[in-house]
Order: sequence, then C-alpha cells, then structure tokens
Amino acid sequence: MSDQLSPAGVSEHLDRDAPAPLHAQVSEQIRAKILSAEWPAHYRLRSEPELAVELGISRGTLRRALATLIREGLLVQVRGRGTFVTSTALEPSIAQKLTTLSEDFARQGVSVTTQVVSQQVMPAPPPLATLLDLRPGQSVLRLERLRSTSAGPVVWLVNYVRTDLAPGLEQADLADRSLFGLLENDYGLKISSGRRTFTATAAADRIAEALGVPAGFPLLYLEQITYLDDGRAIEYSDVWIHSERMRVTSLLSRR
Repeated sequence: MSDQLSPAGVSEHLDRDAPAPLHAQVSEQIRAKILSAEWPAHYRLRSEPELAVELGISRGTLRRALATLIREGLLVQVRGRGTFVTSTALEPSIAQKLTTLSEDFARQGVSVTTQVVSQQVMPAPPPLATLLDLRPGQSVLRLERLRSTSAGPVVWLVNYVRTDLAPGLEQADLADRSLFGLLENDYGLKISSGRRTFTATAAADRIAEALGVPAGFPLLYLEQITYLDDGRAIEYSDVWIHSERMRVTSLLSRR
C-alpha cells in the first residue's frame, strides 16, 4: 500500500510494503528535493511534529531519516530554530559558536584532508605577545595547515598557541586531530570563549598558491583569539577561506 501526500508534503509516495524501510524512503525523498534545488539552501523544514503527522509516520522514524541527511551534510539542525537545508558550499557554524573547522566538517560529514605545512616553536612577536598576554620573546607554537575537500583547497590556517600552557604541543600530530580537542583532552584546558573578526581580503602570493587561486583573488579572512575559562588567552589564529568553496552564515535572532 502507498501513502499519497499533498503537493506541499515532503514526499509524494511512501510505500509501506517496499523492502526499503520508511526512514530510508523519507530520507531519499528529501534528498531528491534538495539535490534538485526544489528545496534551496537555507530552506527551513516544517517542525518534526508537523512533518511526522503529514507523513503518517512516527517521530522516531522521521528523526532517523533526518539524521541520515544531517550526517551527509545536506541538513543542519540549529537548536531553538529548526532544521535547515545547507548550502552547496560548505557552511561551518564558526560564526555561531566556538568550534573549529575540523569539528564542523566532521559534524556535517564532510571528508577533509589536512596538510601540516609547518609546526615549530618560535619567540612571540611583540604584537602577538601582547594579544596572548605573554612577555616579548616568550615562546609560542606556530602552526601552518592547509585543509582541502574533494572540491580542492578551502582553508589556509596559521595558529599561534602558548607553549607555557601546552608544553610539547610541537610533537603532536595535528593532521588528523582538532587543535581545540587536543588542548582540551590531552592538556585538560577548558576553552570557554573567543573573539572572531571577519573581513574581506585579496589573496597574497603564497596563500593564493596554496588555495589554488590567482593572486588578488577575494578571500574571507578570519582573525581569532581564544580564551580559557579563567580568562587567559591560549591561541591566536589567522584563517584565509576560499570564498567560492566555503561561506560563513550566521543564524540570528532579534531578541
């Protein structure tokens, strides 16, 4: 037997006698709407109770269907706001919460490779020492990395981390691990807040070459300072983002 839904519904047919379970049928129907652009980027789905009633399925079945699409990176759930269709470009949540790009990519199910270009301890330059509350010349770890997806290079990152709070960090494998995750799990540091500033910039020669774009190509530049729960600065970073392969979106509420 087949369930026919209204034109406004998520799916036109759910076949309860088919070998494919209902949650797989629902996820396939939603996937088709997203990939055909019938449901464009940023489209907000109806609430779970409404969708479940409309489909004639349990909320548990619906949640399994949505979870599949969230893992695939086609949908994203924002607490208190609902479930949204993601963009065809990568849309990390770094404008909403203090996560790393690797954490966001993992949450969206995006396969990413990270190349560690350099990883060395150096004296902190005076402006950076001031930002990190260090004495001039006190050591920091300077970490350069390039993150790429199947579409090509997307992000060039340069991090500076206080070595007095994370001794031996220069020996860590940061190609496969989140920097924040390592600081929290291996060093017991509690990262609680940060400040991020976004601006537009033109790709300089070295960064342009790394990201595979011509010099002067428009990039999104992110400057970040991260703080521990006791107020101490732990990390400063410069991040250059390929503006055609990844965009940053903020979901806002007026109050």
